[in-house]
Amino acid sequence: MATTLEQRIDAFKRLDDVKLTFARRDWFPGTSGNLSIKTGDDPIEFAVTASGKDKTKLSSEDYLIVDVEANPIEKTNLKPSAETLIHAVVYKNIPSAGACFHVHTLGNNLISELYFSRGAFSIQGQELIKGLGIWEENARISVPIVENFADIPKLASAIEKVITPEIPGVLIRNHGIYTWGRNDFEAKRHLEAFEFLFEYHLRWLQLRHIDLP
Repeated sequence: MATTLEQRIDAFKRLDDVKLTFARRDWFPGTSGNLSIKTGDDPIEFAVTASGKDKTKLSSEDYLIVDVEANPIEKTNLKPSAETLIHAVVYKNIPSAGACFHVHTLGNNLISELYFSRGAFSIQGQELIKGLGIWEENARISVPIVENFADIPKLASAIEKVITPEIPGVLIRNHGIYTWGRNDFEAKRHLEAFEFLFEYHLRWLQLRHIDLP
């Protein structure tokens, strides 16, 4: 069923809340980043941030509804974010995903560059891994990292090859992270957990050679 007016209004309101929360954390430098919330499964449709908007502010033209090919479902002057096709790849390949968020931070950029040659960033035994819904004792996760291809279809294809339901995120080298969840609350929790794990690891790298008293 196509997205209804009520679903559209609800999705836009929830995107407002997420956008302002992340903006207060400076996770959208230079209008970067994009957010989406799925509004329908058959066919797949989702609300996504419009391109080039100041994400520290709210306006009546911040979002639009697109289909699984990342095309607007109705005539509009708005352009979907350039990387909307990546959101579509997530929704096509992770059926449980109901929201997908992408931000650029120093932490996720540094981690993606440091560990790109390994193809993934791995961390074990950190409490915030539970924020990803992984509760095994001394759990270990590996977050895949793909090359930052300028060609968006090529980038989307690279991401499609590595994402799995078990790890709700993927890093793009020197670019940022995409993470998702069953809804906006869960996707936000996953993103916060990832960002904490990245910052923790970077601080640990800095401090591990300090002699303790």
